[in-house]
Amino acid sequence: MVQAGLELTKNLPSAEQRAVFSTKEGSKQQLKDKYFLESNDKISYFFEAEAVGDDGELKVDPSVSLNKVGHALHLLHPIFRCYTYCSRVKTVCKELGFKEPAVVQSMYIYKNPLIGGEVIPHQDATYLYTTPIPPVGFWIALEDATVQNGCLWMAPGSHKSGVHRRLKRNPDKEANEALIYDCPASVYPQSSFTPVPVNKGTCILIHGNVVHKSATNKSDKSRHVYTFHIVEKMDNTYSPDNWLQEGENAPFLNIYTTKQM
Repeated sequence: MVQAGLELTKNLPSAEQRAVFSTKEGSKQQLKDKYFLESNDKISYFFEAEAVGDDGELKVDPSVSLNKVGHALHLLHPIFRCYTYCSRVKTVCKELGFKEPAVVQSMYIYKNPLIGGEVIPHQDATYLYTTPIPPVGFWIALEDATVQNGCLWMAPGSHKSGVHRRLKRNPDKEANEALIYDCPASVYPQSSFTPVPVNKGTCILIHGNVVHKSATNKSDKSRHVYTFHIVEKMDNTYSPDNWLQEGENAPFLNIYTTKQM
């Protein structure tokens, strides 16, 4: 998977098509960008804010310019599809009690040395809201994740506190912003969080309501991750106003019945 992730950096979009990704409040580029909304059925590229100049030209080597690639790697890329629908994932889903689990999106996250961007505290259910059963994220460390290079930090017990905020498709089609939050961001004290450093090869399962974050990578080591999110389709509702929606070219396929190739 690491080799596949590095290969993706060798075929980057042209300067005028480079989308910057950031989770910081007030950074709206990805929300206004049609490229982001239509990435559900494509392999799309999102760059680090510090990697791209105002003219779209790269300020760093292409190999360390990407924040992430998503959101249909699990469907369209043979390597990531193979791992996403493997027997080990099926087994975990059964152990978690899923009846009809489906992958809705996937990402390769680079967290590059020195410029790997901060991910602010959030809940995955803010973006992939389902009820009554929340989504689950599979977060696979492809390199050692340390406090120095931007490992996950989690707020223990926060999965019991409900969904604090939602990102929704804007019903006002004439508005500048295609997506809007339904309330201001919650404030979480640093004391709420515990670091979760792990060795490469570790898979962390993230309850959709747990609050988690990661810091900027200021070290000289990258922190590559492959992650995907699963939702229950049986007797469970996937919100029609979530940013990401099922499409003809990106169906939410049942993990138990989908082949790896």
